[in-house]
Amino acid sequence: MQVTRLTPQFGAAVTGVDLGHLDDAQFAALKQVWHQHRGLLAFPRQHLSDDGLLVFSRRIGQLDSPPNQEHGRQSPEGYPDIYVVSNVKDNAGRPIGALGDGEAVWHTDMSYESKPPLASMLTAREIPASGGDTWFCDMTGAYEDLPQALKQRIATLKVKHDGTYNSGGFLRAGVTPIDNPELAPGMLHPAVIRIPETGDAVLYLGRRRMSYISGLSLADSEALLDELWKYPVAEHRIYKHKWQVGDLVLWDNRTTMHRRDPFPPTERRIMHRTQIKGEAAPAAYGG
Repeated sequence: MQVTRLTPQFGAAVTGVDLGHLDDAQFAALKQVWHQHRGLLAFPRQHLSDDGLLVFSRRIGQLDSPPNQEHGRQSPEGYPDIYVVSNVKDNAGRPIGALGDGEAVWHTDMSYESKPPLASMLTAREIPASGGDTWFCDMTGAYEDLPQALKQRIATLKVKHDGTYNSGGFLRAGVTPIDNPELAPGMLHPAVIRIPETGDAVLYLGRRRMSYISGLSLADSEALLDELWKYPVAEHRIYKHKWQVGDLVLWDNRTTMHRRDPFPPTERRIMHRTQIKGEAAPAAYGG
């Protein structure tokens, strides 16, 4: 197994392993590398089948159900635990997946749940000639960058993680839109969480749209969120993954956020994703 840093701060590319056929020693070493590099690993050109994707995913943990997106829950036939991200339509003109070809804004997967997924992984089946790159940011480092006064201010605060809209800006199927963050339904999670495996403190924001900091006026919440969001998206905290067919990227949803660039609507992009069930709600760092 060869490990190469993706950035000086976080993330690693791993080669020399077959994710569909890991022995126990290889898997233990891989999990250690994953935590050492703050929850982001890229595996170039693995070319896992859907069965192989499920085998590797289940080594990480129990699978979570795919999210409810603008067209509901969409999976390849016979693989209900796999979620399709795509702009492609079938012969009847129906989308085979979610999120289309536009930008997917910064977010953490399914953080609107009481127990958000521990991790997600995405593998490339078809990619456009340009665009469609996925960006990741380091939420452990983002917390480290906060001024001490800001760390103290948010130490006991909770952030509402809204699930009304997905990262592509689409209303989720069957959800009634409410455009007031104070009144919108959502799950409250600590602004700063603790990662049990490492003891690290992590800034946990989820996504910006419809977010709200409990106990503050809407104006004060918006101002504080705007201030906090400057840190994870700073240039030195970001890695951009330019996909090749067969690539697989594994990320910890607690320690990273991600976004996707738009791409031409005339180009095809098909990605298959799994998510690993979280065993508990995110715990406050000081709790």
